[in-house]
Amino acid sequence: MTPDERFNALNLTLPPAPKPIGVYKPCLTNGNLCYVSGHGPVKVDGDLIVGRIGEAMTMEEGKLAALQVGLAILATLKSHLGSLNKIKRVVKVLGMVNCSANFEKHPFVINGCSELFAKVWGDDLGVGVRSAVGMGSLPGNISVEIEALFELA
Repeated sequence: MTPDERFNALNLTLPPAPKPIGVYKPCLTNGNLCYVSGHGPVKVDGDLIVGRIGEAMTMEEGKLAALQVGLAILATLKSHLGSLNKIKRVVKVLGMVNCSANFEKHPFVINGCSELFAKVWGDDLGVGVRSAVGMGSLPGNISVEIEALFELA
């Protein structure tokens, strides 16, 4: 199956591709690499998932927010490239979790996005290197922000 076919089989809905709220590009292709700027958890209706994990949200809710960020990233890729099939592999993911000072399960939260990418591109090509870190705050109090790097096919 192709990445587009795998995504369609998941029966998930992409949110609208987020528009920049500052001076940056949501996605930039350079050679055979596609860089995706930090994305937040955009829901299908365009609203954002907000709240600090470990206070207003559980880590399971945070994982669902990270899944939603992954969907927003896929929406940007489809908008920019036209198809997920143009991506060969996930190279790197940087996940930032808006969390309380004593929260320690950042990797669990970011797995929401990483597991989505593994389902779309497979266990080998869908998993790259990754960092998952906690933040004292994120723009607009969003719960999760993720940026990613992809290799083009």
